Amino acid sequence: MGLAGVRLQPRMTAASQSQPLAGRRIVVTRARAQADELAGALAALGAEVIAAPVIRIEPLPDLTPLRAALADLARYSWIVFTSRNTVDVVCDQLAGWGLTAAALAARPVAAIGPATAEALSQRGIPPALVPPKFVAESVVEALAARGSLAGARVLLPRAEQARDALPDGLRALGAVVDVIPVYRTVAAAGNGADLAAQLLAGRVDAVTFTSSSTVQHFVELVGREAAASRYAAAVIGPVTAATARELGLPVAIEAAEYTAPGLVQAIVRHFAGRAA
Repeated sequence: MGLAGVRLQPRMTAASQSQPLAGRRIVVTRARAQADELAGALAALGAEVIAAPVIRIEPLPDLTPLRAALADLARYSWIVFTSRNTVDVVCDQLAGWGLTAAALAARPVAAIGPATAEALSQRGIPPALVPPKFVAESVVEALAARGSLAGARVLLPRAEQARDALPDGLRALGAVVDVIPVYRTVAAAGNGADLAAQLLAGRVDAVTFTSSSTVQHFVELVGREAAASRYAAAVIGPVTAATARELGLPVAIEAAEYTAPGLVQAIVRHFAGRAA
């Protein structure tokens, strides 16, 4: 048996301006619940998409610290969301705790990028701030531009393992940051032997990575030899790119805009003019 959940979309054979990825075989490693947008966009452009989710999102079993923070929202100057995953985990708890999205919406909320902002808006929490660059450092700069952070209390729900650039940057400006882990990223069940064989045989044109965790679990799944083989690693931004290079992946594509649509555009540009 190969990687659990792998599905192949029919190969598109007629390349045209409307299908610039026709004949390209592209792996999507994103968690299954989040993969549809990226996979659908690639398929619409003619790619044969190999869905190979290497991670899944798991809410932490004890969310008591989050509940306590949400029960006293008035003390927070900002609530910062750094992923759609965090939005989903936090908002899924509200009703069971007798809380509403309106309570969150009443406080200033920041989103790290458009996907997170959209997830918040869909929950009835329109963000007050989305930075121009979708990385932690840009969030710090954007919040600082809104006024002094000295003494400001910031609520930061996030993954169990995450970069400290955001809380460290805010604290350096005098903010009091409550970092509350709410979910973990774990390896998706499956055997990577089939995918590894395809990579080693040169039957994959590109593999997409939308976070450092997808890179790490991909390498664990297929092995270092396959992970460093002949394909174009397509990464969503500089943080993911750094992780990929550290682990020996052949990074050839990096999105200029750190979003799924930005990643698709970068992939199209990379393969433009190349024979499939």
